[in-house]
Amino acid sequence: MAKSPRKARLPALGESLLPKQRKAVPHAFVLEAIDSLSPYTRPMFGCLAVYVKDKIVLVLRDKPTSTADNGVWLATTHDHHDSLRREFPNMRSIEVLGKPVTGWQVLPADAPDFESAALRACELVLAGDPRIGKVPGTRTSKSGARAADRKSAKPIGTSKRRAKDRG
Repeated sequence: MAKSPRKARLPALGESLLPKQRKAVPHAFVLEAIDSLSPYTRPMFGCLAVYVKDKIVLVLRDKPTSTADNGVWLATTHDHHDSLRREFPNMRSIEVLGKPVTGWQVLPADAPDFESAALRACELVLAGDPRIGKVPGTRTSKSGARAADRKSAKPIGTSKRRAKDRG
């Protein structure tokens, strides 16, 4: 007996025409609060990074698993932790990064003052507070060499044919 050909499951016509569903923006009120700065977003680590001009200022996170770090992440440095903690008593380092203290700090979504703290952080971003925001560094390869450093330093030569045509 001859084997019947396998039938591959084809998506229903309607399924193939539908656009891919995007995830809902976590803590969308944050983007609304800083809308006058024309922020833009990019996905980052399954979260949503928020940029203003050339700086990353916040990350919005609301994952159903590993919920401890859900909330609004502040792009800052160790130097600013103490002064920011005075304004945000529930702020802490992000646990998922695996270090006891990180430059990134989170306003936890499960904190009783989460929404007011997130809106206060937005006020600081709107005011251009230097404690919030980082200019992302140049990307490096796994070997650590920057792309510009890997380019050949050889001058661009002319071909023998062009040299003959000139001479």
